[in-house]
Amino acid sequence: MGRLASYLPFQNFKALTLGLALFALAAGNAPVQAQQSRTTAGLDLGEGVQLGAPQSGVLTIQPERMFSESAFGKRVAQEIEAEGAVLTAENRIIEAELRAEEQDLTLRRSTMGASAFRALADAFDRKVQDTRTNQDQKLREINQLGEEARREFFAASLPILEQIMRESGAGAILDHSTVFLSADSVDITALAIDRIDKVLGDGLTGAEPTEEE
Repeated sequence: MGRLASYLPFQNFKALTLGLALFALAAGNAPVQAQQSRTTAGLDLGEGVQLGAPQSGVLTIQPERMFSESAFGKRVAQEIEAEGAVLTAENRIIEAELRAEEQDLTLRRSTMGASAFRALADAFDRKVQDTRTNQDQKLREINQLGEEARREFFAASLPILEQIMRESGAGAILDHSTVFLSADSVDITALAIDRIDKVLGDGLTGAEPTEEE
């Protein structure tokens, strides 16, 4: 199945509410503060803590950006766009065929009896309605595929985000859009994208190779 009209609202993916509403993991589920013994150079962040993870009790993230800018999200977006092009082309062909059929029916009207014409007109109307229903179903199926891919992405991302929480000693990761005011330094979106890409890759071909590989 490969379709999706170009008018497909990609923001429909947001209907998932980013399922993880997100990452507001209770402090009780988070580990205690990571050790923060630092060297005078400020490079050793302590045992189990990696460079890049801010030290803060609360972190923020931009879920939509995390998805759309990840390799996984970009691959899904490309597939959705391709499906949309196919469905758009198919819709145009169907539209042209139905228009031609309607014009032919109009021309034949003067040569037919009223009852015979009505029967043909009713049959044409049912065909139009059935076609619209079929094409709308294809659109819904593609939307569903996108939503399923999004759920898969966020579910696979949770362990990575939990690891960042442990490194930061944080008790929660909040959706950035719901936070009235916060420092840029506690936004882990870029860090999360980097970590997720290394683990998930685009979701098909695997994770990105490390420099050592």
